[in-house]
Amino acid sequence: MTIHKWRGKLLACGGDAKTIKSQKLNTERTYVTGIMYLAPHKLSGANVCPMAEQAGCVDGCLNSAGMGKFSNVQKARIAKTAWFNLDPKGFIDALAKDVDRFANWAIRKGLVPVIRPNGTSDIRFERYGIIERFPELQWYDYTKLHNRKGLPDNYSLTWSYSQASKAYSDRLGDVIKSGINAAAVFRGRLPEAFKGVPVIDGDKHDLRFLDPLGVIVGLKAKGKAVSDQSGFVIDTGDFAYA
Repeated sequence: MTIHKWRGKLLACGGDAKTIKSQKLNTERTYVTGIMYLAPHKLSGANVCPMAEQAGCVDGCLNSAGMGKFSNVQKARIAKTAWFNLDPKGFIDALAKDVDRFANWAIRKGLVPVIRPNGTSDIRFERYGIIERFPELQWYDYTKLHNRKGLPDNYSLTWSYSQASKAYSDRLGDVIKSGINAAAVFRGRLPEAFKGVPVIDGDKHDLRFLDPLGVIVGLKAKGKAVSDQSGFVIDTGDFAYA
């Protein structure tokens, strides 16, 4: 199978294992994800992951996985994040140009372009007007912010669960009731259900907007997360299988 690759100033496609799986998904249409990787948490000097400490995902972040293990990649992510913080308008305009170029490239190839702006960040992009500029495109993200409101119809969010703090984990029920799925990282085999909610295998693809509602998206611990003890990763031996 051909892996479709594209690279712009801020977005890239086909360069990470996370979204390549989506290209291999056996559907009538082939989806390609334009994903943006910034420097997470406070690595750039400004916090772009405001709930990271409460959710306990700082140490288990996938920022250093894959190409992220190279220092030049880290420097580039820090520079992009600093640009966003210093000149958000200029950054958003540049991102819009990338989205337009990426979408045109994909459509010419008969592919379905989708956008994931928060590869390793948790920025409320719905506040910057860029998603509404492209109503024909599907956007999606994981987030640890449970109270994101006024989302455009073409922006799908999946809330990232963690047991690092009770204040954080207690939000799970309200999130599911609100019509947003939750994702949880497990160490060990995925359970059939968690906290009374059915679990699906989220590692089959990254296209979270295709998931049925009312489920937990189960992800297996990878990279640093395999040894994480913050509560971000859930040991499946800690509870009975449904």
